[in-house]
Amino acid sequence: MHTLRFFTSGESHGRALTGILEGIPSGFSISSEAIDRELRRRQGGYGRGGRMKIESDHAEILSGVRWGKTLGSPIGILIENKDWKNWQEGMSVDPAYEGFRKPVTRPRPGHADLAGVLKYNHADIRNILERSSARETAMRVALGAIAKEILSEFNVRIGSYVIQIGKVQRSGSIFQTSEKDLLQTFGKAEKSPVRCPDEEASKRMVRLIDKAIKEGNSLGGIFEVFVTGLPVGLGSHVQWDRKLDGKIAQAVMSIQAMKGVEIGLGFEMAKKSGSEVMDEIFYRGQKSDSGFYRKTNNAGGIEGGISNGMPLIVRAAMKPIPTLRKPLMSVDIHTKKPFSAAYERSDVCAVPAAAVVAEAMTALVVADAFLEKFGGDSREEIERNYKAYLSYLNKF
Repeated sequence: MHTLRFFTSGESHGRALTGILEGIPSGFSISSEAIDRELRRRQGGYGRGGRMKIESDHAEILSGVRWGKTLGSPIGILIENKDWKNWQEGMSVDPAYEGFRKPVTRPRPGHADLAGVLKYNHADIRNILERSSARETAMRVALGAIAKEILSEFNVRIGSYVIQIGKVQRSGSIFQTSEKDLLQTFGKAEKSPVRCPDEEASKRMVRLIDKAIKEGNSLGGIFEVFVTGLPVGLGSHVQWDRKLDGKIAQAVMSIQAMKGVEIGLGFEMAKKSGSEVMDEIFYRGQKSDSGFYRKTNNAGGIEGGISNGMPLIVRAAMKPIPTLRKPLMSVDIHTKKPFSAAYERSDVCAVPAAAVVAEAMTALVVADAFLEKFGGDSREEIERNYKAYLSYLNKF
């Protein structure tokens, strides 16, 4: 069951990307400018490809908002593809232009190309690569920006930072529990060309990307997404598909090129004993912050599929971009002869951008859980429910 639902459509070189976000209550302030700020963050990061020089994404709100306020009806968003001018015939919906562009017949290793043409019975790989392209994530970021705006009105903050590109890691601890530290780390990351809060590591990451560019290679990496200000009680333990950590893992894993997702300490927990990783529970009294608290956050803010009041921490691993300037070997789907895989304009490293996309996907999942918990048809109703719940928690 979802309180919040969204859909995207559009191809990489088609006319536009479109999105629908359903389930946003009435009375929330939404603007194209706020969405565009998030879109600019997605387009940044050292190592991005030529497409970013063409596109300067702008979100046009088509429906669901009047005079800056949500109506409670589905919100429609449009992002035009500026490169469409070069593809009007090649990506036209009109059958009169069929065959205008030579078909792509050489599947690229690591992409959806081969599996896609076999599954959908296509003779032209472009019918697959256009939709499987990470260009689609621009709309996810736009819709996630709306979710962020909703959550921010309840002091829920979402951010991210890069902790590794290739073999270069940020120094020191890669896991933080303090909301203050997380927000400070995020602020430092926003000033880095690779969105890494460690200045020295950022420089080494840039040099590594330069090396990959010269070699015609690509790089992956690891980033963290955090959510602060979440109350106890989002998600549920009662069914597998209601667990908050399960929903977040699925959402982040759905982003192109993701190959691993962890909540909290994640895989490191498997290397330690139970006494080393469980977050002990303490109580400080009702007159301060919420009475129950933890000194550690190895669980990453979720226990039993339910938020526990600590910052939510998500870590994801992105594989290197599979499209290389130094092509890998492949086989033509028509002739079955070996060839060097076709090159589509691509990034060398998109880890900083992927982190922004993961913020958006996390925001959409968290907003869904938030609205499910404090459900209402208007901002005022949700606020009443939220305050009543906080008052209830303060009794413990």
